[in-house]
Amino acid sequence: MEDAVHIAVVASTTAISATRLYGIIGSPLGHSLSPCLHNWAFAAAGIPAVYLPWPLQAGKVGDFLTAMRTLPIAGASVTIPHKETVLALLDGQTEAARAVGAVNTLYWENGQLLGDNTDVAGFLAPLEGHSYDSALVLGAGGAARAVLAGLKDLGVAEVFLANRSADRAAALAAEFGAIIVDWDERGDCAPDLLVNTTPLGMAGAQAAASPWPEERFRPGQTAYDLVYNPLETRFLAAAAAAGCRVVDGLAMFLGQALGQFRRWTGCDFALDRAREKLLETLGR
Repeated sequence: MEDAVHIAVVASTTAISATRLYGIIGSPLGHSLSPCLHNWAFAAAGIPAVYLPWPLQAGKVGDFLTAMRTLPIAGASVTIPHKETVLALLDGQTEAARAVGAVNTLYWENGQLLGDNTDVAGFLAPLEGHSYDSALVLGAGGAARAVLAGLKDLGVAEVFLANRSADRAAALAAEFGAIIVDWDERGDCAPDLLVNTTPLGMAGAQAAASPWPEERFRPGQTAYDLVYNPLETRFLAAAAAAGCRVVDGLAMFLGQALGQFRRWTGCDFALDRAREKLLETLGR
């Protein structure tokens, strides 16, 4: 209960000076830009609220929900490793969350604690106006679920999936109708769209890693990395050098965050100004 107790203490003390309390649960959270973005958005909209990071280890999400039902927590973001496990512990889910099988947003409605998923809309936002015949998704976690659902909505004819854990890949591929590619043979696939949903390349211990053999990029491909810290991962740098169109993780991050902000407040924030704010933060 240590995590839940910590959350309870922070929530109760912070609520004194803030009308609404929000935060993010997951582990690790050291790289997360969510507190920076949402606190900026609340201030810009004149909303008296605060958004905090709440590190929460696997297996502790039930404790957090107990705290959330007791304390004045208005909403929360959900990230690795809780996006799937939280689903069955809520009072209900939106159609988007059910379709993906994962939750990234917690909110209250008529006294019920509900789950939503804004990752699909966030993923699709920077792909608007583009079409693809084939796509390869690298990774099989909660983010991959949103990407597979988004590719289905986008009408991509052939969707491939590669993951280190073959069993996890098989289960997810069966659920979304994807074609399994062995992780060690992923470089033999030549999709129009290549999407990294793994943490490879994320700031920290894995910053120098890439999920894709660099010699296998080809001009004309689109390389999309969901990692946003650093903004230019090794994966994207190699893709750009090979003549690929690149989409950084900040695009999806901003899109899903805007969906969360709308869900919680009914308000929007300016995407261009938000991106400037986050680039400034990353530059530090």
